[in-house]
Amino acid sequence: MPKRLIFNAFSMNAVSHVYHGLWRHPETRQTELNDISAWVDLARILEKGKFDSLFLADALGLDSGHNGSWDIYAEQGIHFPVNDPTVLAAALITSTEHLGLAFTSSILQSHPFDFARRVSTLDHLSRGRIGWNIVTSTSRNAAQNFGFDGPVAHDERYRWADEYMAVVYKLWERSWDQDAVVADRRAGRYADPHKIHAIDHQGERYRVRGPHLSSPSPQRTPFLIQAGSSTAGRAFAERNAEATFVVCLTPESARTAISGLRAGLVRAGRRPEDLLVFQGLSFVVGSTDEEAARKARALDEYVSTDGLAAHVGRDLGIDFGRLDPDRPVADFNIEGLQGFTRFYEEAHPGKKSPACGSGDGHVLQRPYRRHSRAYRPSPGLVAGGGH
Repeated sequence: MPKRLIFNAFSMNAVSHVYHGLWRHPETRQTELNDISAWVDLARILEKGKFDSLFLADALGLDSGHNGSWDIYAEQGIHFPVNDPTVLAAALITSTEHLGLAFTSSILQSHPFDFARRVSTLDHLSRGRIGWNIVTSTSRNAAQNFGFDGPVAHDERYRWADEYMAVVYKLWERSWDQDAVVADRRAGRYADPHKIHAIDHQGERYRVRGPHLSSPSPQRTPFLIQAGSSTAGRAFAERNAEATFVVCLTPESARTAISGLRAGLVRAGRRPEDLLVFQGLSFVVGSTDEEAARKARALDEYVSTDGLAAHVGRDLGIDFGRLDPDRPVADFNIEGLQGFTRFYEEAHPGKKSPACGSGDGHVLQRPYRRHSRAYRPSPGLVAGGGH
């Protein structure tokens, strides 16, 4: 039997998500981020096109600034303003029937008891179509927005995540027996109290008595996604995730990354096929090679290199606007660089750490020009590149 391709759309309830500057193109609807009709149209197009899911990213703060300020985030709409993806997912439930709806939520932002109930509610209302992208948040500003002085150390974040998962697993999987709900109208008995249990979690960060306030949803535990690329992040994914994302620039680097992930699953006592791996791709569609290439060049004119620098710098905790563009990124002793450095080494075997500027061999590259290649499905032609 041939392998089944699974298609997941990647977006964000913001003006500018990945290719910063494209919101200025006259045919985009990205400035309609607050208009539910734009999102309903997108979800219905994806469902009609047989996509499996829509994944919504999120951001909880602004870091680290560009040229010494956050002005560029507001001026170019880079992940700012950004709305709550869980609310958007809830709104899209009623306008779709089959499309999976996944969202990012950090262990930083919600207590696990509250979060578990929210997810169970969404899973009930969607009839089992909800996914959760588990993140631990490296942003200093995000940490400050939730009462911390700064981000928690890397390995400690994943110990925190392990306890967070322990709590939500107990609530979703152990608090209610599957047959606890009897809904016996004649006897006037909705649920069997003997089949509903407290979880009595006592941990380093959380004390949760329980029971879970929601009855078992269709999935119980939502579809779990995790994209950590550091050693600790990958180990966490190997223990918990059902899907992960890679952005590999060659088939060879993709094979290396995926083989490593599947080997890790075996070490964690799981089957290699338990993890779906999504490769990030962006496509420009045309009826001929020339048309697709022409569209790609036109789109590329809108892309903001400064916007890309601000985005990547925020993720890494680096202000690229103040750095020597030829200085290697690996020179910086920064927490968020662990996963990035590993990703770059896998995507560029044998190459040294990229420099801080833009252009070939640098961390900031014009996306369409850098990785464009033709792909010929039937009947159309496509030009695409890694997102």
